[in-house]
Amino acid sequence: MHKQATQAEPTEPDQPPPADQPSTSITVELFDALSLIDNHTRTTLADLASRALAQLPNQGQVRVSIVNDERMSSAHEQFSGITGTTDVLTFDLAPETKTFDQKILDTDLTICFDEAMRQAAALNHPVEHELLLYIIHGTLHCLGYNDHDDDEYQRMHTKEDQLLAALDIAPTFYKPAFNKENTSTQPENES
Repeated sequence: MHKQATQAEPTEPDQPPPADQPSTSITVELFDALSLIDNHTRTTLADLASRALAQLPNQGQVRVSIVNDERMSSAHEQFSGITGTTDVLTFDLAPETKTFDQKILDTDLTICFDEAMRQAAALNHPVEHELLLYIIHGTLHCLGYNDHDDDEYQRMHTKEDQLLAALDIAPTFYKPAFNKENTSTQPENES
């Protein structure tokens, strides 16, 4: 009888996984009770969301419900007191923390497929990219990012663009505006 010795391989210090490999640190679950997206779109979106959030130093869960305008309008009014649809509603269920890099996510997101379709058509990019932006945006809110003043607005949307760029996806919120010095960017839509 031959026994094979097992020896642990030396390991590298903890580093985030490359952007092209999904993280096991943040799990992303998609729920589409209304069957608004096809299997290909669902698979693509789940893969992109996992890879995008793998770039964050956090752990935890992000659960995403994909809804239509009618359900989003109802939720928007119920939870925010605002009439009409919106792109994403964020529900941070994790305990408060001051160290957002170490925060363990426990997040529910509601994202609107109809709004994503309108924005994707207007900006000429795939609906998966628009839905991905909503997932990233909502997750960043849970990590302490906000878009309530100009500096924070820039910080948040710059981070969104960085996460997208690591997946070779052009910015979906900001589109570079052409000028003689080619140094400015203009917001194209609101998330």
